[in-house]
Amino acid sequence: MKKMRNSMKVAKWEIKRNLKNKTFVIGLFLTPVIFLVFFLIGNLLDGDSENETDSTTVFVHDQIEAFSSLQDTADMYELNWDLHLTDLTEDEVQNELENNEDTAYIFLTESVLDDGIVPVYTTDEIDPYFSMQVQQLSEPLQGMRIAQLGLTEEELATISQGVVFEDQTSVEEDATTRESEEEVAAGDELERIVPGIFAGVILFAIVITGMMIFQSASLEKKDKIAEIILSSLTPGELMQGKIIGYFVLGMIQVVVLLLFAVPLALWQLDMPIVEYLLVPETLLLVGIAILGYLLFSAIFVGLGATMADMSTSSNFQGMVMMLPFISFIIAGPVIGDPSGMIAKVGTYIPFTAPGVLIMRLTTLEEWPWVEIIIALVVLIISIWLFMKLAGKIFKVGILMYGKNATPGEIWKWIRS
Repeated sequence: MKKMRNSMKVAKWEIKRNLKNKTFVIGLFLTPVIFLVFFLIGNLLDGDSENETDSTTVFVHDQIEAFSSLQDTADMYELNWDLHLTDLTEDEVQNELENNEDTAYIFLTESVLDDGIVPVYTTDEIDPYFSMQVQQLSEPLQGMRIAQLGLTEEELATISQGVVFEDQTSVEEDATTRESEEEVAAGDELERIVPGIFAGVILFAIVITGMMIFQSASLEKKDKIAEIILSSLTPGELMQGKIIGYFVLGMIQVVVLLLFAVPLALWQLDMPIVEYLLVPETLLLVGIAILGYLLFSAIFVGLGATMADMSTSSNFQGMVMMLPFISFIIAGPVIGDPSGMIAKVGTYIPFTAPGVLIMRLTTLEEWPWVEIIIALVVLIISIWLFMKLAGKIFKVGILMYGKNATPGEIWKWIRS
């Protein structure tokens, strides 16, 4: 009990010290504010660009009385056109095109009903999608071409309807039932994605905060405060206190981030984010994130005790610091094939297991519980082992000054 009380004292000291640190507090609120500002600026720019988009001016030389049909078709497809009638002939159009921008001329002559070819003239600078949009006008014109054949209404309706290949197994389903099934499927997918993103944010935030353990241990060595601290504590109590303290700091960062992110998501996405978070799967995913923190924090606290100065880290220590980011390197293959070989192997490697498990469980519809249980057992055993090793390294390394420890020296500490 005394050991735990001492560890909690260290944890409280670390929390208070960082919360009084201006750099930490500014970073705590500045990061979500920066994301929020960039998001709002992006939305404003998109809104401005949409508002500032000029409509394409389209002049129609109509000899077949089809203008109203074209207007209805343009409105139906919500084409950003400004339609006008014109008496200009094809010979007179070139001069007009040279003096205008984003303008088109369409000529509907009697020959259109015979050969189906509609002459279109456009300015050099015109909406790049205009050539595709103008094809939508073929529907009313094709109807006029068929109508001039003198067919009855029944024959006209039959020809206009065309031929459709329809799967009879799906025809029997009621439209309302299909819509409800689609909504359920979308809801199920969100129930997987939202908890996965939440757990990923927690893992990222507390692992980044866990790196501060490394800085804290290294700084205490450099300033030679470790000797004073260890006069009333054991190295194990100091190490455990740091791990607990920085875990709480990481969770504080997560809470602050969510205070910005959740209202923004509710405003923009219009879906019940909180409802999707309140599912049993969230507990498992968050538990995996916490296990990931415990693993990496043990590594970082031990590593920090081997360094005399952060600015003089060796290649070995730099490589160890990159361990939490390995799962991001293989994120593409894992998300692309969550049941593939790379995803399965990554599930059983302690350094990649937290990130890979969260990515896999977010994308898989059915969870492979046998693989999950094995991965969790491997992760828990690895945490226990690394805590033991980190304790030995921390005990010796925290009181060594003058130089960074070599891998050989670290190995001797572990074996002692």
